[in-house]
Amino acid sequence: MESNIREAVAGPVVRAARPEDAEAIRAIRNHAIEHSTALWTRTPQSSEEAAAWLTVHLGRGSALVAEVDGEVAGFAVYGPWRELDGFRHTVENSVYVREDRHGRGIGSALLAALIDSARAAGHHVVVAGIEAENTSSIRLHQRFGFEHAGTVPEVGTKFGRWLDLALLTLRLS
Repeated sequence: MESNIREAVAGPVVRAARPEDAEAIRAIRNHAIEHSTALWTRTPQSSEEAAAWLTVHLGRGSALVAEVDGEVAGFAVYGPWRELDGFRHTVENSVYVREDRHGRGIGSALLAALIDSARAAGHHVVVAGIEAENTSSIRLHQRFGFEHAGTVPEVGTKFGRWLDLALLTLRLS
């Protein structure tokens, strides 16, 4: 109980991700792949894929982790929303918290730091594409000023059902 009190008071430590965080991030991603509709794939990431994926984000400076008691408890990244040059000032974000660390302010700390990072990098808009029934993620984003830009019905599938994609945006400048 005491460590939970310390954690609630001190909060997570958010820092730039490092290559050695790849396995912890992979574990969080793979849990989401296997147990949720947050990532619309059925294929878990291998260690090699996770390292390569993280390396791309590290090269952009667009990956953060939250540590609690010296362990990675969550991560956040942003990357290009679309590859065409006209979209170069728009990024899409992702925030994931380890299953046993939900409800402790980790997602909020990560999203706040990620928004600051995207703004400092000169981006204009952050897009969040969220499975429409993931109300906790939608509420998190709305608390930071993201606005609902629309819902695209039945554009994905997982666990034998069609999924709707809610799009939220935040203008940074």
